[in-house]
Amino acid sequence: MANTTSNAPYGGIQSNEYLAESEPHYRGKERKLSLTGNKNLGEDGGHNSADDLLAAMGYKAELVRSRSTLQVAFMSFVLASIPYGLATTFYYPLVGGGPANIIWGWVTVSIIILCVAISLGEITSVYPTAGGVYYQTFMLSPPSYRRIASWICGWSFVVGNITITLAVNFGTTLFLAACINIFESAPGVGVFAGEPYQIFLIFVGITLLCNAVSALGNKWLPLLDTFAIFWTFAGLICIVVCVLAIAKHGRHNASYVFTEFNPISGWPAGWSFCVGLLQAAYATSSTGMIISMCEEVEQPATQVPKAMVGTIVLNFFAGLVFLIPLLFVLPDQATLAALISAQPVPVILADAVGSKGGAFALTIPLLVLAIFCGIGCTTAASRCTWAFARDGAIPGAKWWKTVNVKLDVPLNAMMLSMVVQIILGVIYFGSAAAFNAFSGVGVICLTLSYAVPIAVSLAGGRKHIAEGSFNLGVVGVICNVVALCWSALAVPLFCMPSAIPVAAATMNYASVVFFAFFVISGAWYFIWGKKNYQGPPTQEDAILQARRASVLSHAEQK
Repeated sequence: MANTTSNAPYGGIQSNEYLAESEPHYRGKERKLSLTGNKNLGEDGGHNSADDLLAAMGYKAELVRSRSTLQVAFMSFVLASIPYGLATTFYYPLVGGGPANIIWGWVTVSIIILCVAISLGEITSVYPTAGGVYYQTFMLSPPSYRRIASWICGWSFVVGNITITLAVNFGTTLFLAACINIFESAPGVGVFAGEPYQIFLIFVGITLLCNAVSALGNKWLPLLDTFAIFWTFAGLICIVVCVLAIAKHGRHNASYVFTEFNPISGWPAGWSFCVGLLQAAYATSSTGMIISMCEEVEQPATQVPKAMVGTIVLNFFAGLVFLIPLLFVLPDQATLAALISAQPVPVILADAVGSKGGAFALTIPLLVLAIFCGIGCTTAASRCTWAFARDGAIPGAKWWKTVNVKLDVPLNAMMLSMVVQIILGVIYFGSAAAFNAFSGVGVICLTLSYAVPIAVSLAGGRKHIAEGSFNLGVVGVICNVVALCWSALAVPLFCMPSAIPVAAATMNYASVVFFAFFVISGAWYFIWGKKNYQGPPTQEDAILQARRASVLSHAEQK
């Protein structure tokens, strides 16, 4: 479909006009526009103004707007699932430098990701659509390279969503196996062998469960996210109180917790610290994934930016509450680093409480939260895959852009994402470091996808930000620069193995997976995309009118 410009039929559209049924994005039920933003909005003014803005962007509203500000924030919190995310990747900063790497790596990355969230929030307040960073890149880029820029960003975003979901479900599998092996048959010998085929089958089962819940229970997912918040904090309280109160083998002093730096990865000290940042980067990589839910949010231009930024702040404190007690009771660092499972947290809990049954009970909140996280990531990944297919950028797009009306989900896109995850999971049969590859490539791709619209926005003088409702001015500029510097570091950093020397089984294959996806996407662009791909529809004047109407409507409701 060719792009429409500001003097096309939709530029300057007035209230009560109808979109032409010949337009592919509107084919089916006609949608009335109310772009004046006040009298015509009716009782459901918030929904109408958001749908009108979406229509002005060139899309038909196909998903139900059922999420409030708090529910968006809750889902964003669940996507990160900080206690779980930090638990499954605890190994990386442990070998990278120990306590100081764990604490100060978390603080450093949290500040950086806050800058990323602010930068994306500013742009999302202007272009709130499920296409997210991909759509934003297209709209902000000069016409000369907007198609290729949005193509690269879109594929990065889709691949990042799919692989981070894969990493979550695979991490849950490995963590579950480690939790079971708290019950040892002999010192250092677990009761569950965890053969590759067993790990793979459990991973497949968890993936199928997350997809089933996401597909069949969509209307109840906001309630699940709300429950997850209370579950998280209840679990945190139980872990913190039990670990610090019992501390069977004593406690370290504050100096050890906050200053002990002992890299055992084989890398030089400074680089070892940086490689250990994967834990914090993985736990916060979901920051921009919530943008894909914009078309299911009542007031996305204001709610989604607030949710992104607010969740980072909440996650920061939740992370400290989880990490600091564990470091006070941390067993011998070298012993933990030598664990075959590469999952130290179950061992730390067992050592602290002195009871295998008690330690396993403390892992239950983390395991349940892991499933919540997998469901949330599955939902977000399906939405971004669907949105990208909607503009014809994925092979077989006509299949993947279909929405199942009965379930109110893009079911085909969800199944595509699931199949890709299961196929990639086969890598585990050849490399025990597969989880490192999955988490690494997820962080890399998401980081790159976030960086592209931020870079284009900054290069263009941030002129569009004035039209949004989340403009931080000079602070936003500083955040843009910090976010881009982090992106330049993260891409090569997370292709590195966590420790050296490296064998084939312990190699970090993130670079291989990353390269393979972009060979496929690049080939598809030159085979088909360069000639046929036009990017998302663009109606700048209509978007401007609808955005102002939405702001007026929101102000009147207040």
